[in-house]
Amino acid sequence: MLAPRTNPAMLSPFHVAFPVHDLALARRFYGETLGCPEGRSSPDWIDFNFYGHQIVAHLSPEEAGVAQKNDVDGKGVPVRHMGIVLPRADWDAMAQRLKAAGIAFIIEPYIRFQGEAGEQATMFFLDPSGNAIEIKAFANIEMLFAK
Repeated sequence: MLAPRTNPAMLSPFHVAFPVHDLALARRFYGETLGCPEGRSSPDWIDFNFYGHQIVAHLSPEEAGVAQKNDVDGKGVPVRHMGIVLPRADWDAMAQRLKAAGIAFIIEPYIRFQGEAGEQATMFFLDPSGNAIEIKAFANIEMLFAK
């Protein structure tokens, strides 16, 4: 059995596929709003480079939508979500970019678990198909899996 990699510099790219109700809206949101370069595509799906990871928007309107929420740090966090951990300066820039684009946040950018081992900057928002996205940052990336 392979052990999970714990050094972020050695991470392999992940692949996530998710449903969308409209590929043109997904192309604009992921490509323009989030700044993800587009890869291959077909009439039914689009690959995006999400910070070196492959995410794929699949046309499947019947599966698109918002997930259940669980309470985390007093906030309703969507159970089904994906995201990225960025350096703090990049997180700040993304928060400003999203605000400038008029994105409505599920959870406004803030610092979660302040003063604790897992302290992190976080924000949640939805894509046009209702898929939840979390962008987070740690002051110290070594705390990513801290207990």
